[in-house]
Amino acid sequence: MKVIDLFAGVGGMSLGAAKAGFSLAGAVELDPIAIKTHEINFPKSVHLECDVSGITGEDLKRELKLNLGDPVGIIGGPPCQGFSSMGRRDVDDPRNSLFIHYFRLVSELQPDFFVAENVLGILDSKYDKIREQAFLLLKNDYTILQPVTISAKDVGAPTTRTRVFFIGIRNNYKSLVSKFDFNLKSEKPFFVKDALLGLSKEVSFNEGHWSYTEKVQNSYSELISSHIPEGIGDTDSIERFLINSEISGMTGTKHTKEVIKRFERVKEGQTDKVSKAPRLRQNGFCPTLRAGTAKDKGSYQAVRPIHPTENRVITPREAARLQGFPDWFQFHKTKWHSFRQIGNSVSPIVSEHILNRIREVLFTV
Repeated sequence: MKVIDLFAGVGGMSLGAAKAGFSLAGAVELDPIAIKTHEINFPKSVHLECDVSGITGEDLKRELKLNLGDPVGIIGGPPCQGFSSMGRRDVDDPRNSLFIHYFRLVSELQPDFFVAENVLGILDSKYDKIREQAFLLLKNDYTILQPVTISAKDVGAPTTRTRVFFIGIRNNYKSLVSKFDFNLKSEKPFFVKDALLGLSKEVSFNEGHWSYTEKVQNSYSELISSHIPEGIGDTDSIERFLINSEISGMTGTKHTKEVIKRFERVKEGQTDKVSKAPRLRQNGFCPTLRAGTAKDKGSYQAVRPIHPTENRVITPREAARLQGFPDWFQFHKTKWHSFRQIGNSVSPIVSEHILNRIREVLFTV
């Protein structure tokens, strides 16, 4: 059951698909840093560093060496910056057209299903024409479900990150539409304290440093890290994690004495007035982690939350835990790129939840 991940980023959707039992045929991503990191974590897949607007379905069939009936699914998160409430919300933002190109490729490849993720802002009436133009490409072949809005905390991730998913199935599966229930009530919510359990509070300022983590049985970290799909992950990183309990990404940010003193006065749930950084609540959920901007948009660093008990902002590995990534999953060695990759990603917990349900409905006999 091969799927293709468009606008793959570092691989949040890809990992969720792999954990749900799908095989990742290939990933398409324009950002050279992101696609290289994706390749480290998905070494068996084909990686295409290119602009989605410049490729066709035939290009993908050829490059990914697809067989008849492949792929069964297309997944991905077209750029959201033009739709986000955090941005200018410009209807004419050229990145908005990439949403339409996603659906163009679905129409050309004709998979059994598709899942497209985006921010809630895309549902605004000002973007009606963009959505209509995209959906029009599929009107004769697909049944598009009502948009599914998911807050990650409702499916087992310790973050309030909320996104909308556009899901469609080919009309030959139309009789199964009524069976799609994504059950958005987590049996056991996980909080910030659960996500950080086992991680040392000590940080390193060496970006190539590996730290030790305590493995806690039946914990959140064990839940997200124990299932390693076949052919997924960097072999060396997995071995270091499984054998020596070593993890990367516990790289700290150097704060001045003045900043540390300021952070000391910020209680859980409150926000530092200068940096606008919120201190995480141990028994609460992490707010949506932001990505910041790439070099072409000024290289702005997003606000990073303050650790719930330490007077510092969180590390990339702590952010990865909060987003739902396993401890063996690798990000770029620098904090800036790591936080961008995590902030731009779909939570693997959310994507696994959605794709598990799709597999159960469409492909379980």
